[in-house]
Amino acid sequence: MQRIDEETMERVELLAKLSLSEEERACTMAELEKLLAYMDELKELDTEHVDALVHVLGQVNVFREDEVTNTDGSKMLLKNAPKSKAGQLVVPKTI
Repeated sequence: MQRIDEETMERVELLAKLSLSEEERACTMAELEKLLAYMDELKELDTEHVDALVHVLGQVNVFREDEVTNTDGSKMLLKNAPKSKAGQLVVPKTI
């Protein structure tokens, strides 16, 4: 059963902002059919006892406590700036 017909392919092209030749369209339709067939194969797998996977490497995000500081970092910023004048950054004029 063909699930990707001409109308569906036109919609895909429109949404993806593609302009395909007839040869490219036929090739893309065949590839999409293969993809859908593979998805059907995956649906047949028994995943009832498989834990949900968030990340393949098993890394854990390390959070740190937020520390509230009321410091003014402008002096440190200006110290690292190439040019400053009267407490402001000096940047090239852009038109």
